[in-house]
Amino acid sequence: MTPRRLWAGRTTALLGILLVALSLRSAVAAISPIAAEIGSDVELTTIGLGVIGALPPVFFAIGGLVAPPLAHRVGLERMVLLAALAMVLGHVARATAGSYTALLLGSALTLAATGIANVLLPPLVKRYFADRVGLITATYATVMTISSALPALTAAPVADTLGWRVSLGVWAITAAIAAVPWAVVLLRQRRAAAADAAPELVDAPRALAGRLAHSRVAWAIAVTFVATSLNVYAMFAWLPLLLVDIAGVTPIGAGSLLSLYSFIAIPGSIAAPLLVARMRKPGWIIQGGVVLFVAGYAGLLLAPASAPWLWVALIGAGPILFPVCLVLINVRTRSQRTSAALSGFAQGIGYGIGALGPLLVGVLHEATGGWTVPIIFLTAVAVLAVPFGVVLSHPRTVEEDLEERAARRPR
Repeated sequence: MTPRRLWAGRTTALLGILLVALSLRSAVAAISPIAAEIGSDVELTTIGLGVIGALPPVFFAIGGLVAPPLAHRVGLERMVLLAALAMVLGHVARATAGSYTALLLGSALTLAATGIANVLLPPLVKRYFADRVGLITATYATVMTISSALPALTAAPVADTLGWRVSLGVWAITAAIAAVPWAVVLLRQRRAAAADAAPELVDAPRALAGRLAHSRVAWAIAVTFVATSLNVYAMFAWLPLLLVDIAGVTPIGAGSLLSLYSFIAIPGSIAAPLLVARMRKPGWIIQGGVVLFVAGYAGLLLAPASAPWLWVALIGAGPILFPVCLVLINVRTRSQRTSAALSGFAQGIGYGIGALGPLLVGVLHEATGGWTVPIIFLTAVAVLAVPFGVVLSHPRTVEEDLEERAARRPR
């Protein structure tokens, strides 16, 4: 496909994609840095904070299930606009909460909307930027990575200066701005009465999501998503304590290394989609990500105190698998409707199983009294992506899998 000029008739859509991406992680990391300040006004126990912390992967998984049929019914652009507006309401509800229940419900609304928007971005890229899938995916994946770090950096200073309610509520502004481009897109479609005002999803067979379970490509992307999401959620939950226990790192040093873990992913989020979009056999990038995971975990097992910053950097670079999965959702599909269904399938499974990571690591740590078995477990989950990387090395689409299966059915 010959690339069009990037800004040719799609500037508004590009702004919409990037602004939504900037809003997707603010609800996840905005509470924990200011939990003490919130607790001064709202009863916030350790268990209550843990429940809120467990919500993101749960709602991201639910988003994988509900986003494709909702987009099928109301359209991609309208659905992402509704998701952005729901984020606004959720952020405002959190900021004005007078009780833990209100804070929990506001968080649930925000994260439910975030989970839906998560799934809609790949098909939106397919719809508007099919000629530049790698570039746009790299850009919005990088924006998402940055948006994960912004709340952690700004929440406490803003809360100290203006109060915790402003610190939480300010993210409603970002979500509101993200809604504007999609409102403009919908108004333009209505005025032009364009033939494509209803997205391609309208003609999608309703059983498509179920049929994806018969696609090797779909399962390969989903399991690769599991490998990276489970490791990431487990590391965010346990890495600081693990480093204090086995590497002799101070709590402050462990917090700094957790920041390193977050930021080290940025180069991969830029490079991986650009490479995958240009390669017929991108499996080696997946294998490379697995090698990074294994090398980092091996360092923690064999010589944890010798170079903890290096082991953390290697493990933090392993989630290059995440942007690879995002771009493969579009590269390994022919149409926008299949891209939307595959996005929901892969992210639903990936986040659903990934949510178990912190719990499983905690159980293994409690049962064994150490970190060796949990680290071996995380290594094994990462290695699980290796055979599926081989599957994704073949330039095969989901549609080819489904057509091949249909051809084998008895007539």
